[in-house]
This record gives sequence, C-alpha cells and structure tokens, in this order.
Amino acid sequence: MGRVDEWTEGELAVITAAVSRAPSVHNTQPWLLRPACRSMALLERADIALPRHDPLGRDRLISCGAALTNLRLAVRQLGWAEQWAQFPDPARPDVVAAVAVLDRAEPTIAELAAYRSIRARRSHRGPFTPDRVPADLLSVVAHASDVPGVYIRTVREPELPELARVLVHSAAVHRHDRAYQRELAAWTTPGTRTGSGDGLVRAAGHRSLPWAGLVDRHTPLPDREVLACRLATESQLLITTLGDGHGDHLRAGMALERVWLAAVAEGLACSVLTQPLHVTESRAGLIERLELACYPQALLRVGHPAEIVPASPRRPPGTVLRPDEEPAR
Repeated sequence: MGRVDEWTEGELAVITAAVSRAPSVHNTQPWLLRPACRSMALLERADIALPRHDPLGRDRLISCGAALTNLRLAVRQLGWAEQWAQFPDPARPDVVAAVAVLDRAEPTIAELAAYRSIRARRSHRGPFTPDRVPADLLSVVAHASDVPGVYIRTVREPELPELARVLVHSAAVHRHDRAYQRELAAWTTPGTRTGSGDGLVRAAGHRSLPWAGLVDRHTPLPDREVLACRLATESQLLITTLGDGHGDHLRAGMALERVWLAAVAEGLACSVLTQPLHVTESRAGLIERLELACYPQALLRVGHPAEIVPASPRRPPGTVLRPDEEPAR
C-alpha cells in the first residue's frame, strides 16, 4: 500500500472545496489549512471575531469542527485512511486539529453519502412542511455521528414550551442589544450577493422568527405558547458535550456537521441555532428545565423543506497556507 508524500494539486482542490462548504458562524469561515507531508493542519483564525455574538469564541471552534469533518470526509473520498488529533501542538493553540494520512483504503458507503451531501448542505431558515420527520429516521440521523464526548438527543414534545421560553427570551435580549445588532448588520446582506462570499445573505422580504436563529431589530417575537405550537411541527436535535472546553466545542462542531450531512442524504433540511445559547441565563435555564447532564452547544432544526433554499455565497476555496507561512494575527 502506498502513502502520500505530497498532496497533488487535484487532492488539494478536493479538500479545500469540501472545507469551504462547511457551515460557520455568520459564514465567517474562520479557518485556514496548512498542508504538510502526509498530513493537513486546520488552524483557527483568531483575527475573525464576533465579540457580541460569540464573546468566548465557542461558535468559532464549532465552525472549525464542522470544517474538520468535511476535511476528513474529503480525505476518505480520495481513497486514504486517516487519523485525526485535536490541538496536537501545545505551543500552537491556533492549530486546532491535524489529519494524518495513512495507507490506501476505500471509503465506506456512509462516508461517500456524507461527502456527496457536502455540496447540497445549506441552512434552511424558513418553515418546513407539516409532515414531521418519522422518529426512526430522526434516530438514524442522530446516530450518524460517533464523535467521542458528544451526545445528541431529540427535544421531546413536553419540553417544547421550555425551549420556546428560551428562544423568546434570547431573541428579546438580542433584539434590544444595539451593539449586537450593529455586528449582525455588518455580517448580513439582504437579497442575493455575488461578491466575496463574506457574511450571511438574508432572502429579500424574509424576516426570520426566533427559532430560525437570526434575530434583528425587526424580528417579530411570538407568544411562547404560539412558538411552542410552531416548534411542534418540526423536529429538533440538541448537540451536547460532557465538558465545555475548547476541545468540546471543536468536537461538537464535528458531530453537528456529520449529523447535518446525514440528514441531507435522507432528503431532509436543517438549520442550526447557537445564538440563543449565548445568553447565559437561557443556556442555564435550558440545562435546568430539560434536566440535561451535559452542556448544550447547538440546536439543529430538522424537517422536510417547504421551499428550495439557494446556496449561500462562499469565498473561493483558496485558504491554504504554505508550509512555512504564518497566518495573519
């Protein structure tokens, strides 16, 4: 069996394209790739910050975790076995993960299905159809990830009033936070954008409700009971971790992306919510009222799409450092 000594241009193109399609907070894509002999390092871009939305950098690391999942799937699709390590260099905390290439190995059917879903995956912030996702299918999707230390559970129907309470409270906090609204506006563009691919694109004329995760100063805040009824027409998966450190956030992102890709492969649509969990009392209240034994990191809405959502613009897949190049500080 052969090993790869140097990445070919074709292999780098496959990997960078897959990584560029990973979901990220406000579409910031806060990562860089650094190829080396038989390995690929994933670096966190500390120069990209959202101090009002993500003051601790938790979402940034979740984003890097999602990129790591796509990186590993791309390597597998190229026919290489791989192994990954988180934070491999204590002296370089910005190197959040490294993927080492081993011998040749054919990808599994599940890996190929997940890889094919990378390009089709997008955030569905609108409504779903009235048809609920069957419980057995939702269980298959939830078990698509085997990332250690990450646990994924369905939000049960009796828990929806408490989830609605958290979403409405967090939405009210964010809607009245002027600094937060300025930051959101800087990363949000109405209509369709064909430029650099920086930031989010909000569909023209569309105003998302709190469960969609984007709360601006015009977002309507429904009654909690009304929102609970709306939540009952869709499914929610809660991504939780045993700890709440950097490694936990990275692995939460890995699991989130693997589950999302599994949902796409089954013809489902998803959108992720982390925004409400940045309100301290909301996160603590969710832990208490849902009697969680772990830390909630993200909520994934899952359902049948009621409309086709266009893919968001992306930066050209060129965020690759030379082996001797240092990222901007």
